[in-house]
Amino acid sequence: MVERLLEVEVAYAKSEQQVIVSVDMPEGTTVQQALKASGLLERFPEIDADDLNVGIFGAVCKPEQLLKGGDRVEVYRPLIHDPKDARRQRATKR
Repeated sequence: MVERLLEVEVAYAKSEQQVIVSVDMPEGTTVQQALKASGLLERFPEIDADDLNVGIFGAVCKPEQLLKGGDRVEVYRPLIHDPKDARRQRATKR
């Protein structure tokens, strides 16, 4: 029996750099496994593998989420400023 591979992308962006890595993974692969296989954890040590904030095409998911062919895993950075607080501060300045 031939193992079927899924082509998925893993994306990570910083303000000055965006990286998208394409990986072929076996069926039953999780988001976390694809991230590890992409090499982004080694390339960007600021990504905390134990506290991942990830999604698939903009929809937040758990690292244990199973992938489908064509999925794009996105690794999210923590927010520097809470958008609600920033909006509130702008409103009070007016």
